[in-house]
Amino acid sequence: MLGWEYAGLAPEVRKTFEVALHAGSAPALCVAVRRCGFGPLGRLGLTLLPPAVIGGLFESAIERRLGGTASVCAGQVAGGMALLLTDFAPERRGSPGAGDHLAVGLAQAAALLPGVSRSGAALTAGRLRGLSRSAAARLSLRAALPVTLAAGALEGTRMARTPLAPKLNVSLAAGCAAALASSVASLPLLSTLERPGAVRVLALYRIALGVTVLALGPPPGQVE
Repeated sequence: MLGWEYAGLAPEVRKTFEVALHAGSAPALCVAVRRCGFGPLGRLGLTLLPPAVIGGLFESAIERRLGGTASVCAGQVAGGMALLLTDFAPERRGSPGAGDHLAVGLAQAAALLPGVSRSGAALTAGRLRGLSRSAAARLSLRAALPVTLAAGALEGTRMARTPLAPKLNVSLAAGCAAALASSVASLPLLSTLERPGAVRVLALYRIALGVTVLALGPPPGQVE
């Protein structure tokens, strides 16, 4: 929307910037997880395994072939539509089991695709498996934390081996700071995810954002 030639950047630079945004949100995520409880550590490992394995196998291919405006918008719209359906899913259980953690882990692996929200995918998976709104919201927060921290640590190791240009470091720092500020500001809103109909607003926002950006098209001179 701002007209940046984002798709024209090298895939590794785009990936580094996206991970920096997630790293910026990590402190606020730690606060949210502490409030709702960390849950069984063994089961949290099930949420980390699928994105780690699938990411290791397909991350490079995804970075090379996706990341343009069209693919990001498609991820936003598809994720928003899936999230919208979850609001109508029945609430059958209030306690997640090992199968729920694994399903959420597989859903988080879908967030390797640009535009797909990690927490949104996790929330969708939990609700479709019959978890209550509150249980699915807590599980999505707990599941996002280890993946976010692991991705940030991995990308930080890569940056240490291959430093970016100084001007890119400034952009990374600015994006990280903005992500931290917006995440902290949004903490009071997390409890609203447990209310009936609350995720519809988030889902409709994501759909509208994806459609709007896609309608605007890429900036002049940018190749998709």
